[in-house]
Amino acid sequence: MHGTRYATDSPGKKMLSEQVYGHLRRAIMRGEFAPGAALKPQDLAKRMDVSLAVVREALVRVVGDGLADRLPNRGFAVPAFTDRRWQEIAEARRTIEPMLLRMSIERGDLDWETRVRAAHHRLARTPAYVPGEGEYYSEAWSEAHRLFHRALIEGCGNPVLLETFDRLWTASELARRWSARRTPDRDGADEHRRLEEAALARDADTAAETLSRHLSLTAAGLKP
Repeated sequence: MHGTRYATDSPGKKMLSEQVYGHLRRAIMRGEFAPGAALKPQDLAKRMDVSLAVVREALVRVVGDGLADRLPNRGFAVPAFTDRRWQEIAEARRTIEPMLLRMSIERGDLDWETRVRAAHHRLARTPAYVPGEGEYYSEAWSEAHRLFHRALIEGCGNPVLLETFDRLWTASELARRWSARRTPDRDGADEHRRLEEAALARDADTAAETLSRHLSLTAAGLKP
């Protein structure tokens, strides 16, 4: 975030707040603020040329997304990568997702198999990084990654469990990006290929074990 400006003749405070919120959210997800970094409303308001009230409103929304903490008498900050919440979310995902994958393998039909194959193909063919922007993940890759993992478990046929997956995915995405940057030698593409192969082979034990290990490696990348 360097010198971004928002026009004072914006169509309204609500739209302006939405712009600032979107900018802050993208900046945090892209790693422009380090884990644990302070998010000072006064500095942000000056940098983006908006009012303090607009920035505070946007920050409250970012807190609601789990991308920032509101600290008593200390303002706002990006969560630390050592925050216990990330390991708790990882534990929840390791508990739920392998079970959903087993259910999908048991219940999934040919359409499910086709969706898994197509989702993996898209993921494998989508560049992970934005050309010319270093280590920033492309939003296209991040979305393809989400859709692949969701396709794996959609065969379970339980919308309530799928909603739980959606919430946990959103809550863990920032930590996943941090983990990937801290473990650059990890072969995620091979892990995804093995997941697809086990799922389509209807090998529930191997698929569940592969997914559990995949999630565990992400959590391990956040440990000191």
